[in-house]
Amino acid sequence: MSYLLGIDIGTSGTKTILCDERGRIRGEATVEYPLHMPRPGWSEQDPEDWWKAAVASVQLAIRRAGVPGSAVRGIGLSGQMHGLVCLDRSGRVLRRALLWNDQRTGAECEEITRRAGGLKSLLGMVSNPALTGFTAPKMLWVRKHEPKIWEKTAKTLLPKDFVRYRMTGEFATEVSDASGTLLLDVQKRTWSKALLARLDLDAGLLPAVFESPVVSGVVHAACAKAMGIPEGTPVAGGGGDQAAGAVGNGIVRKGVVSAMMGTSGVVFAHADRVETDPQGRVHAFCHAVPGKWHTMGVVLAAGGAFQWFRNQLGREEIALAGRKKCDPYELLTAAAAKVAPGCEGLFFLPYLTGERTPHADPHARACFIGLTPRHGKAEMTRAVMEGATFALRNSLEIMRGMGVKAAEIRLSGGGAKSAFWRQMQADIYGCDTCVTSSTAGSAYGAMLLGGVGAGVWTDVPEACDATIRVVRRTKRVAKTAAVYDRAWRIYSGLYGALKESFGAIAREVGS
Repeated sequence: MSYLLGIDIGTSGTKTILCDERGRIRGEATVEYPLHMPRPGWSEQDPEDWWKAAVASVQLAIRRAGVPGSAVRGIGLSGQMHGLVCLDRSGRVLRRALLWNDQRTGAECEEITRRAGGLKSLLGMVSNPALTGFTAPKMLWVRKHEPKIWEKTAKTLLPKDFVRYRMTGEFATEVSDASGTLLLDVQKRTWSKALLARLDLDAGLLPAVFESPVVSGVVHAACAKAMGIPEGTPVAGGGGDQAAGAVGNGIVRKGVVSAMMGTSGVVFAHADRVETDPQGRVHAFCHAVPGKWHTMGVVLAAGGAFQWFRNQLGREEIALAGRKKCDPYELLTAAAAKVAPGCEGLFFLPYLTGERTPHADPHARACFIGLTPRHGKAEMTRAVMEGATFALRNSLEIMRGMGVKAAEIRLSGGGAKSAFWRQMQADIYGCDTCVTSSTAGSAYGAMLLGGVGAGVWTDVPEACDATIRVVRRTKRVAKTAAVYDRAWRIYSGLYGALKESFGAIAREVGS
């Protein structure tokens, strides 16, 4: 039997899965690496850490599967989007990569919008507004603030595409990840010559762009030796983590929407044509399905807000979980489940690292609002979970206003593992939800794309139909949903009331 590899270059670590040709996971491994935050709002990683983790995780996944590496037939790549890797003419890394959650480029976003001729003109070129997370503002920031680095920069790559370069020697990307650079003409699925000219950026800095299932290169001898896989193994274009995760969850046709509650939170809807929000509040990107697109809203700290709460205010639960040999999240959510929906007027805004959808504000800050003496840790826990879910509903409501209809919402990420949080999502979204058999997220979608590239399946929908099925459904509870409808309307007004204060705080601390 032949096998397929899916490699996902995440923010906290690289995850690799090895699957057979029926899509069954036979081995998996995750190798972590550090995140560097040299200043408030800055976020960087060393690309060499990604490469080392990719090699180690592939070796470990194959070993755990107990199959020969020589049986690997195809590879797909996924990874965190928007990161900027600068390489010199020899292909050497010039500086740490600026990541998707780096917020230093507010001035550069304003410059891009101005040079493009305003928001309407920019949306006409690349279908999206300039946001601090995107790649193009990072390029302008390096050019302005690190001119010596920029002078040496011969090629720029996204995170997964740096790993592709180390595997194949090819400078390549694909349309879903390229959409998040702000330099792709999303309608035409090619680099935007118009915007590149307005920004005085050389098109030669950018890699070749492919459709996601198309083979972009093959494993060269050095990589084959390092990973223990065959030289010449085809490597598909792959996908940005959200598009690949959507493929891995079967979001490849209209009428099916996904809500991913991971470190970040994402609402993702398949589209047969480009659907652009005139205000630019949600993203319009190319899908990893050739000739298709998607609409997406992104919350920067969703499950990440709960992780922060656990780490900072859940140390008692962490210690107790160690003694009981259970997950501290289970202890926190068990207490939260005893609190009434709405937490008696306690709200949490999850803007720990600024926010993207719908506010596009790098200065937004997280906060509890409505605290009284009756509120304790259990209420605060539930408020954090509700706040992250309300934030995703913001994206969902914008999409509904654009005409997106959801026959079902498929859940994924850490928020899909908890029955309590699954029910909360169904009630807050006002829609029945479901969970599929696919649990490996972006790595699984990358594997499917690699399988299409290797000829295991004819196209992406066929690959999904052959491997993914719904395994659990959660029905909305009308009475609870009504409580959340009222609470969400209050929640939706809180950011506007605090926006000026967020800006003042940012100016005070110099971020």
